[in-house]
Amino acid sequence: MTLCEAIPRGPYRERSIPVLETKRLALRAPRLEDAKTVAMLADDRRIAENVARIPHPYKLADAENFIGGANQKDGEAVFLITLRDETIVGACGIVPQEQAAELGYWLGVHYWGSGYATEALHAVIDYAFTDLDHPALHAGARVTNPASRRVLEKCGFQWTGVGLYRIRAINSSAPIDRFRLERGIWSALKGWGRMKRVNN
Repeated sequence: MTLCEAIPRGPYRERSIPVLETKRLALRAPRLEDAKTVAMLADDRRIAENVARIPHPYKLADAENFIGGANQKDGEAVFLITLRDETIVGACGIVPQEQAAELGYWLGVHYWGSGYATEALHAVIDYAFTDLDHPALHAGARVTNPASRRVLEKCGFQWTGVGLYRIRAINSSAPIDRFRLERGIWSALKGWGRMKRVNN
């Protein structure tokens, strides 16, 4: 779970990105009115200790900054993960980096172990390779977080080594298992159902 909190880049503007639908979920762009719910979900040390830039405690202003900075760059796609009844359960997305786009996610603790992370990432990976045309994706999981590692492996990511990441919530660096998924491997291994793209 390494989705970096986006840094605000000026006044909030909602860039149009599609809604992605899966069997149980809908992934959509975050909106300012979501800030209170996002803050409530993310304000858990168990999440913050596994995501690079989420502070703890996580306040309403942090959620507003995250939402205000999301989906501002070309090649970036940040989504809230919602159930079909529109209950927000977490966030995921793709953020461009120098070497390859970075995939990350987090879920509210109450929703862990449900398979939602894998289902959401399948849709985002499809979108990254088809609509955003990224050639490869990077991701990471703390070495103390085997559940996140299993999610990435189920999505076809291959382990590439261990690195150190600064974890804001613990004010220190921690070892991270690094993973990579290339478009050719995704195309050959893809066995999950297609996500449905719904234009806003």
